[in-house]
Amino acid sequence: MDGSGPQGQGQGQGQGQPGRAADPQELAEEAKPDQLQEDEDISSDYGSRDKPGTALGRTVPDGNALLPDIFHTDRLLFYERFKAYQDYILADCKASEVKGFIAEYLEKVLEPSGWQAVWRTNVFEVVVEVVDVEYWALKAVVRLSEPFLCEAQVSTFTLECMQELLELKERQIPLRELWVVYDESGEFDQTALAVEHVRFFYQHIWRSWDEEEEDDLDYFVRCVEPRLRLHYDILEHRVPSGLVADYQNYLSQGEELYRKFLDVRNSISSSDSDSEVENVSMVEGLQLYEKIEHLKQKLKLIENPLLRYVFGYQKYSGLQAKGRRPTGTKITHVVSSTMMAGLLQSLIRDKLCPESCGEELEIQFHNDPLAAVSACYEGDTVIICPGHYVVDGVFCIADSVELEGYGLPDDIVIEKQGKGDNFVDCTGANVKISNLKLIQHDAVEGILSVHQGKTTLENCVLQCETTGITVRTSAELLMKNSDLYGAKGAGVEIYPGSTCTLLDNGIHHCKEGILIKNFLNERYEIPKISMVNNMIHNNEGYGVVLVKPTIASDVEDASAMKESMGDANVKTEENIIPGVLTDLAVLRMTFSLFPDLGNTQPTLSGDGRACVEGFRQEELPECVTDELELYEQIETSEQTEGNYEIANELGAASVKKNQMHKKRLSKLGITEADDNLMSQEVFVSIVGNQFKWNGKGSFGTFLF
Repeated sequence: MDGSGPQGQGQGQGQGQPGRAADPQELAEEAKPDQLQEDEDISSDYGSRDKPGTALGRTVPDGNALLPDIFHTDRLLFYERFKAYQDYILADCKASEVKGFIAEYLEKVLEPSGWQAVWRTNVFEVVVEVVDVEYWALKAVVRLSEPFLCEAQVSTFTLECMQELLELKERQIPLRELWVVYDESGEFDQTALAVEHVRFFYQHIWRSWDEEEEDDLDYFVRCVEPRLRLHYDILEHRVPSGLVADYQNYLSQGEELYRKFLDVRNSISSSDSDSEVENVSMVEGLQLYEKIEHLKQKLKLIENPLLRYVFGYQKYSGLQAKGRRPTGTKITHVVSSTMMAGLLQSLIRDKLCPESCGEELEIQFHNDPLAAVSACYEGDTVIICPGHYVVDGVFCIADSVELEGYGLPDDIVIEKQGKGDNFVDCTGANVKISNLKLIQHDAVEGILSVHQGKTTLENCVLQCETTGITVRTSAELLMKNSDLYGAKGAGVEIYPGSTCTLLDNGIHHCKEGILIKNFLNERYEIPKISMVNNMIHNNEGYGVVLVKPTIASDVEDASAMKESMGDANVKTEENIIPGVLTDLAVLRMTFSLFPDLGNTQPTLSGDGRACVEGFRQEELPECVTDELELYEQIETSEQTEGNYEIANELGAASVKKNQMHKKRLSKLGITEADDNLMSQEVFVSIVGNQFKWNGKGSFGTFLF
């Protein structure tokens, strides 16, 4: 994230010299925050030699009371670990130098003998005494303590058994498996902290493949800092649980694939023959290498605090639709904290007994909107009466249901309390939400996510916390006459392969207004986007952002297209004249990706409209047609640059995707493709939108 909270204290550059091990007194002083250094009564977590006794806490082991207490070192703050790794352990070392730098640090800080530790494994814990340290092997030479103290899950770990096990290990135990026994004198504070830093590094920072990475970059900057920040972001619940699960899954897959890759590589290097088996092994090794590189890129995206939320992650919701009730009936759920007679009469008149209703309605009453939604089946309706409802949970809408506020949105408020990943999750085939105000606090993920199916949002107010609305791949959103604000990310995130129609909305006071995810990857489909008469204003960044990869040929093509269109038609002013529409804003096009499309260049016709040869027109959705007919009747004298620029950039990206697709087919030996194979299309309708007072302008491109 942004390094707020305890993380922010560790962002400054350290003053230590590269490769220099820590002096205990200097560590003690630098580990203290400024306010703690002023208070002589408060000790640093790193200890101090100015006062007798330890400055570290103690932990009483669970289970066997015979085991001694250990130093409490596993709760260090972000800035403490940051300073230790940056200034005293790793400094500016390369990946191949990491082990050597750690060994040099341990030689200067770790006591070589005379201290006890608890040796922990998955099946036993036993107290040992350290008699020597193999610094470069990151191991301690140990012997069993006297008296023998052991706690095990099975009774077979006797004194003789443990002696035999130590002999098999040549009495050398990895430092990361040792927890230093608590000592009040303070003599072993630095030893306990050094062991903790080694253990944490190899558990949470180091990857098996790191040593083979390029050595042209500082390992701390490239790997340690982003991974350390991610670890603390997870601890502070700043990362969605689904993304955390994905990250752990990618790590496990990567480690497993890397082990297989090493086995294959070793088998090839140990073989002198040029047999068919060796050729097969080389192909297998290349395939494993490509998979590992792909996983590494995914991990890096999650580790980067910006890209983590720009790209998000594909979340496959486990929501299961209930379908229709076994009885086949549909129920109207009425939600009200208190039901007054006047309110009930109004409901009966307006909603429950309409003249057009030819059958008896079955009604259920609730005082909690979350309970009402949970009780819904396919085709049910939820009517929420005026009131302020505070919920602690997630609205999971997996069936085609309708949520309708009875009154104005500001009178029907649903507020989310408590930490949680989601607020509203929609996977139903046809979900409708109207006349509600949703307020989100202390959240990790967006206020509304459309994972599957179609969701219609009409006349709603959304007060966001992180991102706003997310339209996932293959999902569809129709948002009309609504107001969205306050998102720390994008107000609306549009994923590849989705359909998003925005009509007459206000999107403001967000980090970015609308973010269109990268769709140039070969696995992604092009989104279909319609934006009609939206007011996008007062956002910190751009009104609309398109994310796409930085490709040399892509940059050249974009430059060439701009030149061919004339730089005079592509303005970069930040504000757009309010209330002014343009003929270019009535652009309705479908970019049909045929092999010869890449050479087609947009031109301006005599009346100022943007026309593209080879692009065939496609009928607009019925909900948009009426809006367009209205705007086409308006005479304008100036262009609204934002609408044209967005449509043009999306068109250029679509052409680029066609070229990439054609190149892939060519590599596969396919020189001619039928229309079905090359018929991926992007429908873009950018009409009558106004972009005002956005910090960086109306439109921008995020290259990664």
